[in-house]
Amino acid sequence: MSLATALVFKVERCQPELVVPTKPTPQEWKQLSDIDDQESFRFQVPMIQFYRNNSSMKGRDPVKVIKEAVARTLVFYYPFAGRIREGFGRKLLVECTGEGILFIEAKADVTLEQLENSLQPPYPYIDELLYNVPNSDGILDSPLLLIQVTRLNCGGFICAIRFNHVMTDGFGMAQFMMAIAEMARGALSPSILPVWQRDLLSARDPPRVPCQHPEYDQVDHGNDIEGTMIPFNNMTQRSFFFGPTELSIIRETLPTHFHNCSSSEILTIFIWRLRTIALQLSQDEEVRLLCLVNLRTKFNLFPLGYYGNAVALPAALTTVGKLAQNHIGYAIELVEKAKAKVTEEYMKSMVDLMVMKGRPHFSVVRSLLVADLTEAGFEEVDYGWGKAIYGGPASGGVGLVPGLISFCIPFKNRNGEKGIVVPLCLPSPAMERFVAELDALMNIRTP
Repeated sequence: MSLATALVFKVERCQPELVVPTKPTPQEWKQLSDIDDQESFRFQVPMIQFYRNNSSMKGRDPVKVIKEAVARTLVFYYPFAGRIREGFGRKLLVECTGEGILFIEAKADVTLEQLENSLQPPYPYIDELLYNVPNSDGILDSPLLLIQVTRLNCGGFICAIRFNHVMTDGFGMAQFMMAIAEMARGALSPSILPVWQRDLLSARDPPRVPCQHPEYDQVDHGNDIEGTMIPFNNMTQRSFFFGPTELSIIRETLPTHFHNCSSSEILTIFIWRLRTIALQLSQDEEVRLLCLVNLRTKFNLFPLGYYGNAVALPAALTTVGKLAQNHIGYAIELVEKAKAKVTEEYMKSMVDLMVMKGRPHFSVVRSLLVADLTEAGFEEVDYGWGKAIYGGPASGGVGLVPGLISFCIPFKNRNGEKGIVVPLCLPSPAMERFVAELDALMNIRTP
C-alpha cells in the first residue's frame, strides 16, 4: 500500500453555509448557450489547489479571506449565485436568484509534508477535502459551486472547488478563480470582467447541419459493456508524470516535421495509442480520440471575459489495428486533420446539431477525451499565499462515464522537474497492461 492510501487523518468541518453576493444583484433569467446545455456537460467537476504556509500572511485566515473574496466576486459573476432550471426541449436557463454558493470551512490534522507523495490526482481522501453536501450535486435546482477551504497543521491550506460544467468550461473556471484571487488580494473588481453573451453559441433559425460530426455519433454496442470500455465494478485510477526526459524519449520517435507539435498534443496521442493497445479490443473495432479545441483562441468571435463553454470536440477515427500497428505519426496526422475541420461553419453546424438532435452526449463507445489544461493557469491562482503547489482536476475519472475523460496538467515533481501529469481511469487489467507497456517503453517515473 502506498503512503497516499495508508495516510489517515481527521478533517473537522463546520456546517455548510451559503455565501451570497455582498451587494444586490439582478434578479433575472439568463439562457445558456446550445453548447453549454448538451448532455456531455451535465456533470460536476471537482478541482483542488494546495498552498504552503506563507510567513508574510501571518495572522490572516485563508478561510475568511477566500470566503469574503468569493462573496465580493459573486457581485460580478452573479449567475453563479443562481440555480439552473430546465425549459422546453431540455433547454437550460439560469435563474439569477442570488441564493448563493455552498461554502465549507474545515481543518485537517495533517501537514503538506505528510501529503507530499500524493499532491496529484487521484486523491484517496478527496471526499474529506471536498465534502459532497447531501442533495447539492444535482445539475438542476442546486448550488452551482461548492467550495471547501481546509486549514492544515503546517499553516498551509487546501482549496477544493466543485463546479457545474453547464455553466463554464475549464478555461472559464480558471478565469473565475483568478477573479476570486484578485479580490482576495485586495482588488475592488476583477481585472477581466465577466462576459455572458451565450447567444454567440446559439443555434441558427432554422438550424442546419452541413458538416459531419462523428464526435456525436451514437454508436450501438449492443449488450457489450466492454463496448464503452468501462466495467464499472473494477476501475483503477493512476497518474503518470512525463518530465523532460520522458517527453524527449517520445519526441525522438517522431519524424522531424512533427517536432513543432506541442508536448501536450503529442502526449495525448501517445496516451490514446497506448491505452487502446492496453484495452485489447478487436483489431477491426473503431476507436475515437475527441480532440478538444478551445474556440476562444481559434476564432476572434469571443470577447475577453467570456466564461461559457467554448470548446469543440472533433473526432479522430481509426481502427484498433491501424492505430496499434502504425507509427505514432499516423495518429498525429489523424488528429491534425480532425482539428483542421473546426472552421466557423463547422462550429455553427455543431451548435445547430445540438438543437436538432436533442442535445446529445458525445460518443462514448471506444472513445477518449483528453483536455489540455497546461495553459489554463489553475496553478497560478494566488489568494495571497503564493501560487499553488498543485492546481487542477481532483480526479482522472470525471464525467458521466468514468474513464472517458482525462487531462494534461502542468506539474512539478518532488525533484523540481516541470512536466505534465496525466490521470487515467481504466479497468484494472487494462491498467496493469498500460503500466507494463509504459515501463517497457521508457521506464517512466511517477511523481
